[in-house]
Amino acid sequence: MAKTRRLIKESLPFVDLVTEIVDARIPLSSSNPELAELIGNKPRIVLLNKCDVADEKATSRWVEYYKSNGIYAIPVDCRSGKGLNAYLPLVREVLKDKIRRNTEKGMQGKPLRVMVVGIPNTGKSSFINKMAGRNRAKVADKPGVTRSNSWFAVGNGVELLDTPGVLWPKFEDKEVGDKLAFIGSVKDEILDSEMLALRLINVLKNGYCDRIAERFKISGFEDKEDYEILEMIGRKRGMLISGGEIDYERASVMLLDEYRAGKLGRLTLDLPQ
Repeated sequence: MAKTRRLIKESLPFVDLVTEIVDARIPLSSSNPELAELIGNKPRIVLLNKCDVADEKATSRWVEYYKSNGIYAIPVDCRSGKGLNAYLPLVREVLKDKIRRNTEKGMQGKPLRVMVVGIPNTGKSSFINKMAGRNRAKVADKPGVTRSNSWFAVGNGVELLDTPGVLWPKFEDKEVGDKLAFIGSVKDEILDSEMLALRLINVLKNGYCDRIAERFKISGFEDKEDYEILEMIGRKRGMLISGGEIDYERASVMLLDEYRAGKLGRLTLDLPQ
């Protein structure tokens, strides 16, 4: 964490703009609270990635929220490229004064340099690959793949600086930690999958009961305890062990995997205040 913060600070004088990638399902929880202080007055663009599995109305609210705070935001899906055609024109619009000054100084065509930041597993490498048009950045569906700073030319006079994804030292709000674990930004190996699945059920039943019912074909669970709902889900999927008991571990992993893959529908767990 300290190394990444140092890399960001050292690189800031050499970039014109910062692009932050957040998960559209949890824009608040997936945004590093230290970032605003780190980047100071540098212009910022926020990419609401994985918008295809987030609630569309909630995403629109987030775009308006960022706009009201002087921050540009675009809903995108970095794997498919949805929404990314608006990115480079927005970069040039945000930096139009910089472009004009460069032209006046005889430096027309000087590359615009953009730092790309984001916590693990929000899609930085997928974004850079899509923009560069080839697999130049290492990509994996797990946190902690990018280890050092790398530059990539993406055309239209723009260069992107990839930085390692990093979480912050302490979660002040336990719910933030839970939501980051739901999307896979915290390594599964250090988590109790059953406990995490129960927390996810608790969140979903308070806002998306219909999605649980539709996906797992269960009903009459609204007043049940979280573990009872997990048991109903596991039984419905036939995840049983000897004696007809539920295999809670398998049921938990399945629930988390299906949530992350968007199979429960378009869900947003953070809403702007």
